[in-house]
Amino acid sequence: MKSILQKILRILAKAILAKYKPEVIGVTGSVGKTGAKEAIYAVLAGKFKVRKSVKNYNNEIGAPLTIIGVESSLRSVFGWLKVFIRAIKLLLRNDQDYPKMLILEMAADKPGDLDYLTDIAGCKVGVITSIGDAHIENYKTLEKVRLEKATMIRKLDKTGWAVLNIDDDKILASAKETKAKVFTYAIDKEADIQGKEIRLKFPLDDNGRAEFGLSFKLINHGSFAPVFLPNIISKAGVYAALSAAAVGIIKGLNLVEISQALRKYDSPKGRMKFLFGIKKTFIIDDTYNASPASAILALETLGSIVKKGSENKYAVLGDMLELGALSEAGHQAVGRAIVKNQIDKLIVVGERSRDIARGALAAGMKSDDIFHFAAAAEAGKFIEERIKTGDIILVKGSQGARMEKIVKELMTEPLRAEELLVRQGREWQASDKIL
Repeated sequence: MKSILQKILRILAKAILAKYKPEVIGVTGSVGKTGAKEAIYAVLAGKFKVRKSVKNYNNEIGAPLTIIGVESSLRSVFGWLKVFIRAIKLLLRNDQDYPKMLILEMAADKPGDLDYLTDIAGCKVGVITSIGDAHIENYKTLEKVRLEKATMIRKLDKTGWAVLNIDDDKILASAKETKAKVFTYAIDKEADIQGKEIRLKFPLDDNGRAEFGLSFKLINHGSFAPVFLPNIISKAGVYAALSAAAVGIIKGLNLVEISQALRKYDSPKGRMKFLFGIKKTFIIDDTYNASPASAILALETLGSIVKKGSENKYAVLGDMLELGALSEAGHQAVGRAIVKNQIDKLIVVGERSRDIARGALAAGMKSDDIFHFAAAAEAGKFIEERIKTGDIILVKGSQGARMEKIVKELMTEPLRAEELLVRQGREWQASDKIL
C-alpha cells in the first residue's frame, strides 16, 4: 500500500508543479538541513509567497505532501482520500494562493533518494549544508554519501544556483560537478558570504531570564551587517543563517533586510533547542537525531559556555545509529570530544554508547564522572536526582534512542512537551508509521 501511495503522490505532485511552476529551493545535507530550511523561510517569507516543508516531511511521501499543502493521514484511508481530493482540486482550479516558492527539505537516507526527489521537484536553487556520516550504513563510504548529496546540484541547469557550505571540504570538492552558478558560504574559509566575530550570550545571569542568543557579523564581499539570532546557541544556527543569507542575496535582498528577517528565525524542535530545566537548570535539547559530526558540534557549543560558578556541564548521549562499520570509531571520537571540551559529567544511554564512554575514559576523563544506562527512562531519573542549580545539560541521540524522554523528565514545563519536544505527535504513538 505504501508503494501505491508513493506512486500516486508522485504523479499528483509533479502535475501540480507543472501547473503552478513555483520556484523550488531544495535543501539537503547530512546535518543542518532543517535549520537551513527554517532560516531560508524566515528570510524569504517577508518578501515572497513561500511555503516550507513541515515536520520531517523530507522523503518520497513527505515532499509531495508539502507540494500539495497537506499533512500525512497515517493509516487512515478516508484521510488519504481527502489528500487526493485536495490535490485534484488544485489541478482542476486555479488557486491564486498557491506559493510562488517552495522550500523543500530533501533527505537522502539511501542511494537514489535525491535522484527520486529532484525528479519530482526540479530545483532552481540547491543548498548543501554538510556531508557526513549520517546513514552511512546504507552508503558504506563517505565518498558515496558525497556523490548522493551532489545529485542536487548536479541536476541544476546553468540558470540555477548551487549554495554551498565550503567549510566542508567534501562540499567544496563537489562544486565542480554543477553547471549552475555557485554561491558559497562559510565561517572559517573565504566565501561569498561569511559569518565572523561570533559571540554567545547565554542566560546564566539575571536569574536565567535575560535575552540570549548568538551575534555575529554578516559579510558579503566587503559589505557587512550585524546579526543577532535570539534563542540560538549553536554554531549550527550561524551556518543556517548564512545559507539563508546566501539565498536572500540571490533573490535580491540586501544585508540589512536579511539581518532583520533573521531575528524571526527559530531553531526547530530538538535541534540545539534551549529549555529551562527543573532546579533552575538549563537544557540543550538536541534529541532529533545524532551523528558523530553533529554530536561533536553540539559538544563544542556546550564547551564554549562560560561557567559562572560551581555548576556542572552534563553531556547525556544516546546511541548513534546507522553508522555501520564506522560505529565504534565514531562513538569513540565523540568520547574524546567530551574531554576536549571540558565536560564535567558524561551519561550514556544504550549499548553502542558504551564506546562514547570508552573514548572519554581513554582521553582522560575520570571513571567516577561517567555513567551508563540501558534506557532513557532510567537515565532521566538518575539525572533528576543529581543535578543542581545552574547545571547545563546537553541531551542528544539518534531517533531510535528516544532521548526526548529524558528532556521531558527534566524540563520545567512537561505539559508543553507536545509544543516543545520532538516525537510527541500521534504518528509516534502509532505502532506502524508511514512517515
